Amino acid sequence: MRQVRESLEVSAPSPGLFEFTDRVAGFVRRASIGAGLLTLFCRHTSASLLIQENAASAARRDVERFFARIAPEDGAYEHDDEGPDDMPAHLRAALTQTHLAIPVADGRMLLGTWQGIYLFEHRRQPSAREIVLHLVGD
Repeated sequence: MRQVRESLEVSAPSPGLFEFTDRVAGFVRRASIGAGLLTLFCRHTSASLLIQENAASAARRDVERFFARIAPEDGAYEHDDEGPDDMPAHLRAALTQTHLAIPVADGRMLLGTWQGIYLFEHRRQPSAREIVLHLVGD
């Protein structure tokens, strides 16, 4: 059993879903592990990770609009230390996930045909996000 770990810096150009599947696939290829389990972890509280539709951009826009409705910036939040998008960003991250687990076989992630890996940036002033990748297997 082998383990390989790497950190990626992912910067979304704006709030919303930013796909970085190709960078993760590159890590899996370089790791040279044929079968195992890949975990991804976002080291932030105002951004999250999603596996989502990667063919139709309308699906991504609908997801983004849905989260804007359920955690709006104009809500009556007590926590606003970093501005009006601060608490909604934390709520959106809490409703999604900061980690993913993806099986690997034959040296490839077993994602579905239309699945992509996304950073979901919840802040209006996006910053570089650190994503830790960890692959365990043979």
